[in-house]
Amino acid sequence: MRPELAEPDAHRIGFRRHLRPQIVRGEAVYLIGESGVTAIQGPHVESLAPLLDGTRDLAALLRDLPAGLTADVVGRMLTRLAAAGLIGRRGEDEDCSAEATLAYWDAAGLDPADAVTATTTSLVSVVTIGDIDREALVDALHRNELTVTSGNGDLTVVACADYLASELRDIDDAHRAAGKPWLLVKPVGAEVSVGPFFTPGDGPCWRCLAARLSANRKAEAHVRRRCGQRGPAPRPLIGLPSLTAMALEIASVETAKWLAGIRQDTQRSIWSYDSLTMQVTQHDVRVRPQCSGCGDPGIVARRAFEPVELTSRAKHSCDGGGHRSSPPQEVLDTYRHLIGPVTGIVKEIRRDDNGPEFFNSFRSGSNIAAGDGIEGLRSALRADTGGKGVTALDAQVGALCEAVERRSGSFVGDEAVVRGSYRSLGERAIHPDTVQHYHPRQFTGREAWNAAHSSFQHVTAPFDDDEVMDWTPLWSFTEQRHKLLPTGMLYFGAPCPPSVTSNSNGCAAGSSLEDAVLQGLLELVERDAVAIWWYNRIPMPGVDLDSFQDPWISKNDEVHASLGREVWLLDVTADLGVPVMVAVSRRTDGGPREDVVLGCGAHLDPRIAARRALTELNQCMPMVCGSADPRTLDVDVRRWFEDTKVSDHPWLRPDPTRPARDVLHHGYTHRGDLVDDIRSIQHTLEARGMELLALDQTRPDFGLPVVRVVVPGLRHFWSRFAQGRLYDVPVQLGLLSRPHRYDELNPIPLFM
Repeated sequence: MRPELAEPDAHRIGFRRHLRPQIVRGEAVYLIGESGVTAIQGPHVESLAPLLDGTRDLAALLRDLPAGLTADVVGRMLTRLAAAGLIGRRGEDEDCSAEATLAYWDAAGLDPADAVTATTTSLVSVVTIGDIDREALVDALHRNELTVTSGNGDLTVVACADYLASELRDIDDAHRAAGKPWLLVKPVGAEVSVGPFFTPGDGPCWRCLAARLSANRKAEAHVRRRCGQRGPAPRPLIGLPSLTAMALEIASVETAKWLAGIRQDTQRSIWSYDSLTMQVTQHDVRVRPQCSGCGDPGIVARRAFEPVELTSRAKHSCDGGGHRSSPPQEVLDTYRHLIGPVTGIVKEIRRDDNGPEFFNSFRSGSNIAAGDGIEGLRSALRADTGGKGVTALDAQVGALCEAVERRSGSFVGDEAVVRGSYRSLGERAIHPDTVQHYHPRQFTGREAWNAAHSSFQHVTAPFDDDEVMDWTPLWSFTEQRHKLLPTGMLYFGAPCPPSVTSNSNGCAAGSSLEDAVLQGLLELVERDAVAIWWYNRIPMPGVDLDSFQDPWISKNDEVHASLGREVWLLDVTADLGVPVMVAVSRRTDGGPREDVVLGCGAHLDPRIAARRALTELNQCMPMVCGSADPRTLDVDVRRWFEDTKVSDHPWLRPDPTRPARDVLHHGYTHRGDLVDDIRSIQHTLEARGMELLALDQTRPDFGLPVVRVVVPGLRHFWSRFAQGRLYDVPVQLGLLSRPHRYDELNPIPLFM
């Protein structure tokens, strides 16, 4: 028996106040509560139940036992009931007029008397910002018999109209300095919010929250910046008196629970009630280890100066979109908290309904790589991050990973930088021209070119070797040391001169660092091979899809045929030995447009390369299906769909002079370790005089590994026409008898 129940005359014993006993003779004693009914059965329980009405201590209960019940039997019964949380003790001096309050704390699993004492003797401070009615909040707290002080309380309740109000910074600083907790509430608007509690030294601070909120207000920040204004935009006053009162009352309840001693992980969340939809939503608020308020803001910079070390990583998922160290469901479960409109990395992951469900095209928010300004705010296909896959799960995970990848690669200000010019930094610096690959002739008339094309095809100003700028270290796997590239090439939105620009080539997220490095490396190889094929307009062999004996590929053909389209696959593998394939789909109904769509894929396993090309094709299909609005497409994509017919571009078709390649053509041998795949490609690159580098861009608060892989010399598939592999590889492979001249290259930018 529990000690507190064994002491005679110490406490009265009874069923928990939130439970009402109902005896059904010969069947059971039922305890009826708000959350359900509990049945208690046993030979003596019906006799004992009437005595557990809270009026007797242990001695009185034993004195009033009916015949047939012994003290030992009752002791064992009470022990089991107490362990099940069905009975408890009651004090002699409890206020019976507050029975409902005591029952509430009983239901919460607390000692009611202790809870009442804690809530009535603790002090609560109140702070209101702007036009929030302080007295209304005080009245709500008083209704739960909480004591409000004008001085420093045990807990502060802060009410405001916007969780990014500038006053909250000083409030947070003061409470962290004093080690005092505080609760945030927004009682105005059509959607009101309560929480989180901020507890200095345990959990996130307000700056952790503010970083997430600010990142999700890109459009608002754009407007404020263009107007020369700072801080959150003032909002119109919206709400109903009863809605505001409800939010304040809930804040009062949460304050009482906190003071009573209830501690739950959910108290670190924002709880929002949308009065227009009646939806209640929980938004996680998590610690940012790099937070300038409660964390170490130097984490990201220090990591960039450390070696990027690869360790053996077994492949646990070899289906869908590639070989991964964790299956997709595990990745989604682990990082699901990054999805959400308030504190998530992306507002939502949604299926693109333009086109058949089979396409599994999912979107996950704005694409930071699409540029700043109004163009970057539009909802065009390439202004969204997205995911693709054989299954919906693969596509959803891909959409989440791409969103985290882009956010992790965005400049925040805590990144590692070295100030200097290319010439002053010496051999540590990598010349941007070896990565950006602009031809000198592209700088002539660049303003006209940039005005006529999308931001993806942007041509920078010529690079000045003496211009001072920020540089960031990357780890060279080849030379086992750090090298430098301009920060503006490695992070989206980083301050930089007009001679450098960033793009997403080689950026990848993965379930492990090794996973991310391999995916980024495969992307570089893919785009290099595709650029060599596209800009030289070289007819390449087709692929015998039947040889794959893949039911999903067969189904894909059927789905495209049902839309009046045909699909084929080209093998555009270059000199690196990694299979690279391009999927092509066009309309065959004889209409004025063929709406030719492309998808690319690379992988050491040709089966995966084929699937990747086809799933990327399907990801792009919403542009030409259903109710897709062509006005949302950028100028290069729109021009391609309006003007292109395959008959005018025979290199889009399989080369009729060469046999189709089957699944065995590349002689793939499976390896069980991701690092072995990385080293294999690395050795191939180094044999051709190229260097493999990587920057770990993983954000400590996101957790999902993200890297940017760089191989100077490999080509992007945007319009970058410098001398090098673009001209040399086709001749080396015997595909051309001589290198094409600059003016012989394909004038159509790759629109992907």
